[in-house]
Amino acid sequence: MISAIGVTVRFGKRVLFEDVNIKFTKGNCYGLIGANGAGKSTFLKVLSGEIEPSKGEVLIDKGERLSVLKQDHYAYEDYKVLDTVIMGNSELYNIMKEKEEIYSKPDFSEEDGMKAAKLEERFAELDGWNAESDAAILLNNLGIDTELHEKLMKEIEAKDKVKVLLAQALFGNPDILLLDEPTNDLDIKSIQWLEEFLINFENTVIVVSHDRYFLNKVCTHIADVDFGKIKVYPGNYDFWYESSQLALKQMREQNKKKEEKIKELQEFIARFSANASKSKQATSRKKSLEKIELDEIKPSNRKYPYIDFKPDREPGNDILTVSNLSKTIDGVKVLDNISFTVKANNKIAVLADNDNTKTVLFQILAGELEPDEGTVIYGTTITQSYFPKDNSYLFNQDLSITDWLRQYSKDPDETYVRSFLGRMLFSGDEALKNIKVLSGGEKVRCVLSKMMLSGANFLIFDEPTNHLDMESITALNEGMTKFKGDMIFSSHDHQLVQTVANRILDIKENGKIIDRECTYNEYLGLE
Repeated sequence: MISAIGVTVRFGKRVLFEDVNIKFTKGNCYGLIGANGAGKSTFLKVLSGEIEPSKGEVLIDKGERLSVLKQDHYAYEDYKVLDTVIMGNSELYNIMKEKEEIYSKPDFSEEDGMKAAKLEERFAELDGWNAESDAAILLNNLGIDTELHEKLMKEIEAKDKVKVLLAQALFGNPDILLLDEPTNDLDIKSIQWLEEFLINFENTVIVVSHDRYFLNKVCTHIADVDFGKIKVYPGNYDFWYESSQLALKQMREQNKKKEEKIKELQEFIARFSANASKSKQATSRKKSLEKIELDEIKPSNRKYPYIDFKPDREPGNDILTVSNLSKTIDGVKVLDNISFTVKANNKIAVLADNDNTKTVLFQILAGELEPDEGTVIYGTTITQSYFPKDNSYLFNQDLSITDWLRQYSKDPDETYVRSFLGRMLFSGDEALKNIKVLSGGEKVRCVLSKMMLSGANFLIFDEPTNHLDMESITALNEGMTKFKGDMIFSSHDHQLVQTVANRILDIKENGKIIDRECTYNEYLGLE
């Protein structure tokens, strides 16, 4: 068990959270959620001991081992892949290295023998004889082939380094497991394996993730960072979300009834306080009025943008025909004779083993890249708008957000543009920020605003949830679901793909396409 006792974290005058008292117990998986900047990752660092709290303490039961998913993917460049995983249990790894040093001595003494015996005893207690095979199994389950296990970390690809560090965190059955965004950069198979691992994990897990489907699958509790506090709720993310919205609604309704009662009493007092026969009743009503207090509805840190794509005209029956598309990038054939037709009311999720395949396809569909071979033909009624995965080229001007968006608005009036930006969480002076200093999430909201103003009836999205917080992802999910036109998109957000797509286009490395009209879960065999 790990506990936070009276934990407060301040940075200057800013208080992230104050007087937090929580116990995280064995057998449970806690999803740590909160708005961007609320302090989720900071709280994990406090629990791990990386950051000292301003006040309070963290207690871990005696003898329990805590394991953390490391974020620096280049910290182990000169170590073998297998050794990097075993380093997840630092005591075991150090014993292995110390044993090697002792046994490699040319003048092995009696004292060395006694020391080696003690090390061997502890080595056995830590299940050291199975360490390499256990580490290899974890790596294989995460898709790291056996031939890579003996390579140095600097010799493997970045996407594989992520998996090695995840295997390191999971290694050796830790008592407490802290995971910050563990599904980032993982493929579908690895995420599914991790979900099953955590579901069957018998110790304590605390995880930060923007992946709602993942949180729903693995979490037994939600720890919500809001109002400068951290409160634990039983159940998964969806249960927390529905419960919190219901509680807020009930509080507002209760306040509304109180406001109506106050108004009624005030009117009575005003009407009869001058009337001698009614003065006693008026005095009584006044006392009742004084006792009524409105429950304070605290403004949550969470803010949801309003995302709504409205096409200017309905699309006709002819949407898009793609014929025999091929494209080679840097000597690698990314698209190989790809053909498909988009029909009315299609919302197509594109899958591919190589993310670049999807990006190149979308760039060609958006007219930003020419194919080597093949054609892209849109219907005469179709207008399209594109969300690029890398949007940096859109923000190389010296403009405020308002002036930048005005370029794409049919109504250039500043009041109209500012009101539109307000719905996208750029209110007041925020709308006057220079686009060159925007964060990744702010740039995404700008591009989504541009797409909404376009009035297009065919939308192309390349990983639109990257850089977004959970609130913005939820709003985007709703906007894509409600959209009345056609779209083609890619996303690593399982819940978004499941709730939006009605057709799956899976482009395989051999150039073949699996094209099915079904939901994402049906395609994966989960339904």
